[in-house]
Amino acid sequence: MTGDQITLTIPREEPFHEIAQLVLAGVAARLNLSFESLDDLETALQAVLERAADEGDVTVELRLEDSAIVARVGPLARDRLRAELEADGGDAVTLRRILDTVVDGYELDGDWLQLTKNVKREEDAA
Repeated sequence: MTGDQITLTIPREEPFHEIAQLVLAGVAARLNLSFESLDDLETALQAVLERAADEGDVTVELRLEDSAIVARVGPLARDRLRAELEADGGDAVTLRRILDTVVDGYELDGDWLQLTKNVKREEDAA
């Protein structure tokens, strides 16, 4: 599946976030990812989707590159997202703190946020 991409466009409302989580879980199952990798990706994706702009649809692109899953989410409210990613939230649970904890990299590209998670497959963990 390396190089393949899955693109999902859903309404921004919270009940539809579960669809993105189901697609992510399906990709993880197909790739035999470790539970830890899946849990980290689900946490990151949910945190980003919770901060989606108020209008229109949101698109989630999932792509496997070598030993990483790259997720792009957008369009997002760029200025609000940039402020949250750049701010030092101290002990507060901010998007920056969540992403620093659960993914290996993230980058704001216009009004899209790209997340990179180096993944471990179950066979690699043995």
